[in-house]
Amino acid sequence: MSVLIKGGRIVTAADDYVADIYVEDETVTLIGESLDQSADKVVDATGKYVLPGCVDPHTHLDMPFGGTTTIDDVESGQTAAAFGGTTTHVDFIIQPPGSTFAEAIEEWRAKANGKQVIDMGYHMAVTDLKEGGTLEDLAALPEEGITSYKLFMAYKGALMVDDETLFKTMEVAAETGALVMVHAENGDAIDVLVKKALAEGHTEPKYHALTRPPETEGEATNRAIQLARVAGSPLYVVHVSCQESVEPIALAREKGWDVWGETCTQYLFIDYTHLERPNFEGAKYVYTPPPRDKANQEVLWNAVRTDILQAISTDHCAFRWDTQKSLGKDDFSKIPNGGPGLENRLQMIHQFGVREGRITLNRMVELLATNPAKLFGLYPRKGTIAVGSDADIVVFDPEKQVTITAADQHSKIDYNLYEGTEVTGSPDTVLLRGHVLVENDELQAQPGIGQYIARAKFGEELKSRRVEPAPAAS
Repeated sequence: MSVLIKGGRIVTAADDYVADIYVEDETVTLIGESLDQSADKVVDATGKYVLPGCVDPHTHLDMPFGGTTTIDDVESGQTAAAFGGTTTHVDFIIQPPGSTFAEAIEEWRAKANGKQVIDMGYHMAVTDLKEGGTLEDLAALPEEGITSYKLFMAYKGALMVDDETLFKTMEVAAETGALVMVHAENGDAIDVLVKKALAEGHTEPKYHALTRPPETEGEATNRAIQLARVAGSPLYVVHVSCQESVEPIALAREKGWDVWGETCTQYLFIDYTHLERPNFEGAKYVYTPPPRDKANQEVLWNAVRTDILQAISTDHCAFRWDTQKSLGKDDFSKIPNGGPGLENRLQMIHQFGVREGRITLNRMVELLATNPAKLFGLYPRKGTIAVGSDADIVVFDPEKQVTITAADQHSKIDYNLYEGTEVTGSPDTVLLRGHVLVENDELQAQPGIGQYIARAKFGEELKSRRVEPAPAAS
């Protein structure tokens, strides 16, 4: 199908200009003024932004956790993403304890078969290098297009790995062109604090945050940075929530180390007081790391503005409030950790980032599309608008007024973190590889149109930065 997008304001990470775009065979084939190519479909983008499809590098669809499974499967989660202007995401394969990486990949690919609405890749969450996966198998994953390894430094007794596993994985990444991702919290200390709180009879949702103080995030972030430095591995810190974690990342980047990081939409808007809402409503905001003191929001905006952090993801991990979060009604530690967000990231960052003057349009595209594509081996196929790139395109109406509400969302979850928020600016038409996904507020494509994307290896030039041991004193 050929598509001609006429008269839109094309905004990439680097450019901002008015032109036409001609799409053929799923790719952008021509960009110019007043193009007169005949096309199967013409989209009038006059007065609208034309953006590259957003890339979300951090999602959890159809993921078992905490005695239940996220309510959004691949179809519903990706449908929500499409309506929000996200055309590619990278989801996490969670290696079940005792399972090989091949078995885990097979399980997760089966969950997506026939259900894909947008394009997707996978990270591998390493949980077991003793009974299941081997270092040799881990080293082979980048050849299969899985070029990032995720490790949890939290969730003791469930997903958490020890420093030996973390460091060995970093060594493999340094040799194979993979990027190490860490969920950085001190799981041992948190486990002690959780048990103490419960022993003292503290069961309310707010204790989810009070037992995970920001210092535990800061300590783990610094520990991961130092270990990655020794191993010679590039490091990406996920869902940074507070100053204590921003500071070691800023220091590492100032020194020129191979460290990157993201925050998530919710940390820019939700604060600790949401957990104190009565009648168990605070459980809606139980995700990890937890909502922090409001002062951290300006710290995070500054970090994404100044490139201390390079991406804004969603960590979409949706559990219903009335039937899933309620598992922890009498014990905050049993509330499934996670929140929604796939559908509203672009709306929220445009409204409160761009329209309120915190970041530029170009920086918004960089944070939501270009940088995630570059960091995770998708660029320039994804993350930009250029001749030869996939025609993943969002025609965005900057004047469209929307009130965000759970009643209108496409996720299966029964609440929205930003309920009642009024935004100006929303996707109008969304294309995936030149196919119209969303138009006139309706899904136009059938599940199955999305593809698995094998991702390129991380930068080869990062392999030679291993720290050699100091010579022994004589």
